[in-house]
Amino acid sequence: MSFTIIQGGMGVGVSSTTLANAVSRKGELGVVSGTALALTFARRLMKGAKDYVSALETFFDRHVVEKMKAKYLNKLNPDGSYKMVEMPTLKPSQDFVELMVVSTYCEVYLAKLGHLGQVGINFLEKIQMPTLYSVYGAILAGVDVILMGAGIPVRMPHVIDKLSNHEKVSLPIKVYNDTNHVELTFDPSTLNLSHIPLKRPKFFAIISSHTLANYLYKSDFGAPDAFVVEKHTAGGHNAPPRGDYLINEKGEPIYGERDEINLEAIKKVGLPFYLAGGYGNPTRYQEALAFGAEGVQVGTIFALSDESGFEPTLKKQMLKQIVEGEVDVLTDAKASPTGFPFKVANILNTMSEKDIYEQRTRICDLGYLREPYQKENGSVGYRCPSEPVEDYIKKGGKLEDTVGRKCLCNGLVSAIGLPQQRGDQKELPLITSGDEINLVRPLIKDFSYSAADVLNYIKGEATI
Repeated sequence: MSFTIIQGGMGVGVSSTTLANAVSRKGELGVVSGTALALTFARRLMKGAKDYVSALETFFDRHVVEKMKAKYLNKLNPDGSYKMVEMPTLKPSQDFVELMVVSTYCEVYLAKLGHLGQVGINFLEKIQMPTLYSVYGAILAGVDVILMGAGIPVRMPHVIDKLSNHEKVSLPIKVYNDTNHVELTFDPSTLNLSHIPLKRPKFFAIISSHTLANYLYKSDFGAPDAFVVEKHTAGGHNAPPRGDYLINEKGEPIYGERDEINLEAIKKVGLPFYLAGGYGNPTRYQEALAFGAEGVQVGTIFALSDESGFEPTLKKQMLKQIVEGEVDVLTDAKASPTGFPFKVANILNTMSEKDIYEQRTRICDLGYLREPYQKENGSVGYRCPSEPVEDYIKKGGKLEDTVGRKCLCNGLVSAIGLPQQRGDQKELPLITSGDEINLVRPLIKDFSYSAADVLNYIKGEATI
């Protein structure tokens, strides 16, 4: 593989098409985030975003293009708020299937536009219901690498094989209280695109232990093409501590010796690997290469670059706080509805502040982190620990599971400038970041730096 730096797939839209495009133009792997793309794409169309409209116009099915434009283009509500977009379920409508496919296609298309570099897309294994449709959309756009973490992505090599040939494929979805998994099946033939020639992208599994590396390597569903070995200092969702789940006085999970990654054991597996979590500087980059890694995956330092998807005013506020030395990152054991530890940056006027969090009226209207559960009558319902407490309890959830939960869906979407407005309540951002956010300080000039600056710094081609 020709690249030694993977730009991480961060948040919802923080790893933007502009950022991925800029990194790929420099010969490294630019990566877009694959999370909640149907939602963000629809909202961008509602706002009339010209780049996304242009990308939509290149899609292979003219009927689908016109249907998307008629439904979403410049279709904000009269009060300026966004129209509702269907939420992921085990039985999505045909319109929503098309939206999931097309939105991912457009994201990768824009990241690949105007250069011959390689582009990747990052998915979370924990968000399963959109996976098959989103992977197919990325493959239609010619994505080069699919990355997946936040879970055990054992079936992804098989899924990618099938969808790269326009073949029907299934993915087992865990339904709470049901002893069996439900098979979610997608048949690409329903989209009538089997005439489009496709190439199979590589699959990189994001892992945090040699045990998982060996398990995936030996899987009957095929082995990954490479590993990204991620330490718990990385931003977003982290693997929980092994053994006893102890919490410190700040509410953070305590990681110990059992959580140290046995890199020698991962090297012995024999697949190419990249190191992630604290490798965004020239010293660690060279250490990774000397150890035998293909390179490094870097997130946090790219997240604050000019090209990232953070809303510009918010990004400037973050950079200002970093310059002033005021940013702490909490590994919050409760924030994420998934149950995974989730890193939250302490940024002014965001959901990291306790009083702002407590003033927010709970609502679950985006639904990407809902879990399917079996109702008493045997049918499937959906619930989220971050939804209104009384609703969650009525659905059989436990009160203690709602404590401290934050709406990551609305918070992360707000952070990229697409917040919903409900009457006098505007959704406020939630910022995730790696532990080393303050180490970007030397790069900052006039509250700004570029993706090219990041690459030059990591490779030792620039001094700061």
